[in-house]
Amino acid sequence: MSDSNLIMSLARVMIAVAWVDGTLDTNERNALKDLLFRLPDLSGQEWTTLEMYLEAPVGSAERERLIAELQANIRTNEDKALVHRALSEVAAADGVVSADEQQVLDEISNALDAVGTGLLGRLGGLMKSSVSRRNTALDNAPNREKHFEDYITNKVYYGVQRQVEEGRNAMPITEDKLRLLCLAGGLMARVAHADGHVDPTECEAMAKHLVNHWNLSETDARFVVDVAVEEISADLDYYRLTRDFFAATTREQRQAYLTILFQIAAADGVVDHTEVEEIRSISTSLKLEHADFIHAKLSVS
Repeated sequence: MSDSNLIMSLARVMIAVAWVDGTLDTNERNALKDLLFRLPDLSGQEWTTLEMYLEAPVGSAERERLIAELQANIRTNEDKALVHRALSEVAAADGVVSADEQQVLDEISNALDAVGTGLLGRLGGLMKSSVSRRNTALDNAPNREKHFEDYITNKVYYGVQRQVEEGRNAMPITEDKLRLLCLAGGLMARVAHADGHVDPTECEAMAKHLVNHWNLSETDARFVVDVAVEEISADLDYYRLTRDFFAATTREQRQAYLTILFQIAAADGVVDHTEVEEIRSISTSLKLEHADFIHAKLSVS
């Protein structure tokens, strides 16, 4: 069985376990999506399939079938190790796997060969803990990403209104477009900042691409870049940024965006190794293929 198929089987079980009490509120669902998005080797089509499982409760019969399917798909020690690594990534929702969670992970690993409901109980405990911690992390965070979006929206609309009052033409910008610009700007800034320094030429490149690819005026593009660069030094929610950008774009748009990221990295004359690895991480999180990454990288070689 391929790694991707095994991870999909695991992901479906994780969703089924999360639905075990028959309810998933909006916060729990979003937290679960964030956790699932961390799983490796999922394509865009597979992610869409998982979203279908999130739409409605998974009954006991279907849940048992999915668990049995997962157990049947784990055939080798390598398969067990892959599942263990994936669950460890999910458990580290706040960057740390506690001793109790490590014990649960070890118990799950030992139960993978077993038949019965022991695996369900252990997975249920792990998922409940991970989703709860993800929710807590979002609730207790300084809401930088959410405020980032609101800040851009308020400031741009304020600027547009002022231009209207002064009798100048202003291009209307929809809320959806502004949210996408926020996500694009945040990920651009992550790449530019990957080497610890944002060069003015990289800022110019970011603004240029916002003008050329998102039809912003130079003034609005520079504003978005300024906010993105200012905020990126703070710990923006990387997984929420990439997941929301993934949801708002097509595969073709994400492929083109990857090339833009490399062009931004090359704007100062040097594509640093840390910038390449940052783009590689973004590419993986956006569910793009390795060939897409190589194609984009060659555009600046």
